[in-house]
Amino acid sequence: MAVLRQEVDPGEAGLDAKVLRRLDRHLAQYVDAGRLPGFLVAVSRGGRVAHLTAYGHRDLAAGLPVETDTLWRIYSMTKPVTSVAALLLVEEGRLGLDDPVARYLPAFADARVYEGGSGDAVRTRPADGPILVRHLMTHTAGLTFAFYHSHPVDALYRAAGLESSVPSGADLAEAIEVYAGLPLQFEPGTQWNYSVASNVLGRVVEVVSGQPLDTFFAERIFRPLGMPDAGFEVDAEQSGRLAELYGEREDGGGLKPIAGLPLHGRPRFLSGSGGMVAGAYDVHRFMELLRRRGELDGVRLLDARTVDLMTTNHLPGGADLRAFGSRPAHDEPGNEGVGFGLGVSVVIDPDRTKAPAGLGTYGWTGVATTAFWVDPGRDLTVQFMTQLRPRTSHTVFTDLKRFVHEAVLPD
Repeated sequence: MAVLRQEVDPGEAGLDAKVLRRLDRHLAQYVDAGRLPGFLVAVSRGGRVAHLTAYGHRDLAAGLPVETDTLWRIYSMTKPVTSVAALLLVEEGRLGLDDPVARYLPAFADARVYEGGSGDAVRTRPADGPILVRHLMTHTAGLTFAFYHSHPVDALYRAAGLESSVPSGADLAEAIEVYAGLPLQFEPGTQWNYSVASNVLGRVVEVVSGQPLDTFFAERIFRPLGMPDAGFEVDAEQSGRLAELYGEREDGGGLKPIAGLPLHGRPRFLSGSGGMVAGAYDVHRFMELLRRRGELDGVRLLDARTVDLMTTNHLPGGADLRAFGSRPAHDEPGNEGVGFGLGVSVVIDPDRTKAPAGLGTYGWTGVATTAFWVDPGRDLTVQFMTQLRPRTSHTVFTDLKRFVHEAVLPD
């Protein structure tokens, strides 16, 4: 077990300690008001942790506090890890960004695109071109999520039993077959729609590498980087450190425990989209790999140019996410000025973002209100951990970004 620790005083890292104390007090109000169970926030500069606070509870009923070794379901923060896994194979020449996905997953060979209608009367046509690997990484493949309610194809996903992104009892390979049998919302590469694409990418990694996704992640990413608690399951020792997952009561009367990822024992479905558990130390190590452009403590996982490619906007026409409509993509505080790279969001126009952000800042969030980002211009990394699946949009990320921006002292 490795524990994240504060390494320098904020002032040594060019951060204002008074502002960071105000940040802590502000976040504590969420907990004290019953809007969050507890949280961990860490701010690092130049790779050194300069601010680290744990507050509240990881288990309200048991009275167990959030600690620096608490484990968290990071859900969609799994997606950047899946992208790194795929990029490892790209660098080895075993996979290409412009390879048709059907080369590895033949079920996608005859993809069809939605043309009109709904339900049993849906009309489709053959896709003009194939889904490419890069389309999976950028969410431009035409796939979707069942929990959306804005397109007839979303309803087809629900009808296929994909409310939780996976058919009941299916493994990753079986789920992919179901995805491939449904029409695409649009021609691959032409629009952006946050989707099950990272699950498909995870299956591509399995097929190309010949290894289950959890084994590939462990051998090629977690062990080389020293991420001891990261994975798809928790053992007996880790179980006591796992935070309870909460939802909001329908009557507005506080929080209630809800079912989370099946982490006790190896899950049958290894989700490259949202299946991981990790501690703050693990997330810090992963952020450091990206901040240092592919190298950490003498271990080079990726070429620097590959990380640069990953963290560059790849959306059609260089557009931001808002150009493709608003979807519930965990993208607080909004999509304006934010593009998307190979598995991470990327700030392309700081003047248009709704919360302060440096040009080129990249990262992602999770549905349980977790987040990480890397700001290359300020040499800054930030992570926020809690375990709440809110019923409506939460403002905590907006507040966090505002305080961190204010805390950075002028050069």
